[in-house]
Amino acid sequence: MTARVLIVDDVPANVKLLEIRLAADYFDVVTASNGPDALAICERGQCDIVLLDVMMPGMDGFEVARRLKSNPATYHLPIIMITALDQPADRVRGIEAGADDFVTKPVDDVALLTRVRSLVRLKMVTDELRMRAAATREFGLPDPIIEVIDEQGTGGRILLVEDRPRMLEHLSKVLGAEHQVEAEQDPNEALFRVAEGGHDLAIISLDLTNFDALRLCSQIRSLERTRYLPILLLAQPEDRDRLLRGLDIGVNDYLIRPIDRNELLARARTQIRRRRYTDRLRDNVQHSIEMAITDGLTGLNNRRYMESHLAIMLDRAAARGRPVSVMLIDIDFFKTINDTWGHDAGDDVLREFALRLRSNIRGIDLTCRYGGEEFVVAMPDTDLNIAGIVAERLRQRIEAESFQIKGGAHSINVTISIGIATRRGTGDDVASLLRRADAAVYRAKSEGRNRVVSAAA
Repeated sequence: MTARVLIVDDVPANVKLLEIRLAADYFDVVTASNGPDALAICERGQCDIVLLDVMMPGMDGFEVARRLKSNPATYHLPIIMITALDQPADRVRGIEAGADDFVTKPVDDVALLTRVRSLVRLKMVTDELRMRAAATREFGLPDPIIEVIDEQGTGGRILLVEDRPRMLEHLSKVLGAEHQVEAEQDPNEALFRVAEGGHDLAIISLDLTNFDALRLCSQIRSLERTRYLPILLLAQPEDRDRLLRGLDIGVNDYLIRPIDRNELLARARTQIRRRRYTDRLRDNVQHSIEMAITDGLTGLNNRRYMESHLAIMLDRAAARGRPVSVMLIDIDFFKTINDTWGHDAGDDVLREFALRLRSNIRGIDLTCRYGGEEFVVAMPDTDLNIAGIVAERLRQRIEAESFQIKGGAHSINVTISIGIATRRGTGDDVASLLRRADAAVYRAKSEGRNRVVSAAA
């Protein structure tokens, strides 16, 4: 795995030593000797992870971390603090400033490189989501980075897996001060509970009796709905090798016993903040996808989606020798509605028509707003005769009940004209099918509107 690692330290010998270690593992290295230079490098996007010394003149590592995490352009960068400070209070201060880990000098090469690789993997997932979510600004969706800057990481739902009752009770009490804790002694039952979803963090004791905790971690990572659930391991000092293995299989963080209360809470908040950040990114990506294929007024698929999806539908029908029929629907005298009652009333009619349209077709049918007051319904495995029956039923139901406009203050009668066309053969494409349906609509309108006309087979 390659990544750009920024080493921030005012002691050249320390920088050189870390640079040699990282280069030997094929990482690209960037260096800075002070906080302002480090901040500038990060803001220019010239690194993937920051190894940050704490004790520096001018701006110390704690302040650098705080500034990185308060800046939307650098919030996502993982930070590992490297320092001679080794008290729990120092680690808590670093984590609360925004560090992902706190490594004490002298540095264990294997442990550091394993931690760097683990955090780089997580960042790659986040970077992919960030690139996709960047497009959400085009749709007017909120920026998830701005939303999460002030996230405290409290009020999370935590699954705590520990088979020693007294320790389970103690940890539950500590975590319960800030979170909703679900305690579980049975690792097998824990997997079922976590698979139900909804947790923000899993905290697992590495030294479970008669059960391999790393297997539980691996199982959590293998399930689709828990693949991105943060995992924090609780380990004994002698568990170093298993901890490193845990980081390799996707564990996010760990604590060494005896567990400091404040450090446990700080690390839990960090993981929950990151979980909420990536969840927001995924939500925005999903929303942007939906908005790209959905008509904002009616909630139906838009024309772009219809044309691509209908092409796939026709290809499948041709391969199987099955029929596909299309209804092209036009709301009669829609311009008169807008001219008489205003465009808001016209929007009311379009929204209500979309609701009625959905309720009168099958779930497998493709329903789209084609443009203006025109709609398309593509019906797989449906011949011209059945399509005509469906279209006539829809026409009658639209005519039978008036449409409420202007918040229900008025009601108007609405009718529709429908043209139907069916796939002719393997050479029939989207354009030709819609062209025949459009010609059928034109006939319906020229013959008096409020009727269904089928194109010649």
